[in-house]
Amino acid sequence: MAADPSRPDHYGPPPDYDTTLLNGHVRTAGRWPLRYVGVAAVGVVLLAVALGIGLFGGGGARPAGLGGSAGTTSAGSSGPGTPGATSAAATGTPTAGAQASATPSPTKAKTTTKPPPPSSGGRPGPGNTGVPAGTRLRVLQGDQEFSVDNQVISGIDAHGIVRITGRNITIKNSIFRGGGPPCSRNAAVLETEDGFGATIMDSEINPTNPHACLDGIWAENATLLRLNIHCAVDGVKAFDNVVLQDSWIHDLGWFASDPNQGGGPTHNDCVQTYEGSKNILIRHNTMDAGPKGNATYQVTQDFGKVATNLRIENNFLDGGACILNFAHKGGPTPMTGIYVVNNRFGRHSFYQCPILVSTQTQLSQNSGNVWDDTGKPIPPPERHD
Repeated sequence: MAADPSRPDHYGPPPDYDTTLLNGHVRTAGRWPLRYVGVAAVGVVLLAVALGIGLFGGGGARPAGLGGSAGTTSAGSSGPGTPGATSAAATGTPTAGAQASATPSPTKAKTTTKPPPPSSGGRPGPGNTGVPAGTRLRVLQGDQEFSVDNQVISGIDAHGIVRITGRNITIKNSIFRGGGPPCSRNAAVLETEDGFGATIMDSEINPTNPHACLDGIWAENATLLRLNIHCAVDGVKAFDNVVLQDSWIHDLGWFASDPNQGGGPTHNDCVQTYEGSKNILIRHNTMDAGPKGNATYQVTQDFGKVATNLRIENNFLDGGACILNFAHKGGPTPMTGIYVVNNRFGRHSFYQCPILVSTQTQLSQNSGNVWDDTGKPIPPPERHD
């Protein structure tokens, strides 16, 4: 089928689909400086390890504002957002309720090497993802950083960017709404990539002021369970060692003008992996990139690293130009170690294209994938660059 220049990624990455167009410089003011700080920083870390210095100590001080601001809320599912031609409206202001404590308590340390818990419940959607109905929430105003190892935080309504920088921190039964003026910097409502072993569960990502520079979650070394994610440009940017399970990603925030796309429209993905990342499990989720989206899962290797051990299993997937889009661009070839197993595909992708692979991408397993409406096998992957 001929490419359509009006569609995101032209039925696959176009010639100018580079790091900039992948929101690559999202990290210029955030993640990149922390990860790519040069040889000197690496040398310091290696020296510290050699000398036996504890690089991962007991964490920092109690996060500012953890006690909460005046006012409490009571949660129910706030429902899907309503993306417009140039913005996505956030919905679902909770009603007033009784106060609940957000005081963290220690828990046994976890590691990301343990297998994830088994999937639970039926098809993820409004009834089994997000904050359980009736949960009482404490409002936190302003950006928050959680840095104390082994914290368990429950029942917060966070109006600001939330960053996790400690180890083995769990946040559950909470709503994350983001903050800051539009495109003052590229950001995510919840940023976990500077911590280790975070678990986010039974929570909702629902930006109050969605804009073209705001994603849902930046995740690394993290487990994401039973989340309701909507109104963000990308639902999740998944880096190394991420589990996304039993979650619902939908109604992404599409914008007609995005500075990260040279003023063109946003490239919306339910999940995006673009550095060349490994060990990502996407299991038993409902993900719909919508009619204007790029892909339900977009994978590239723009930082020159290899993307491998990517597992997409038992999901309900729909929307975008092609639903799954695997492109070797930027990294070693062949790109392999990708397993697409037992997924159900909708018929609302622009090109009626369940899976697109580039010429140097090899799926290690492609089995049990069917059309959701008939149960019949989907066609073989499209293949081109």
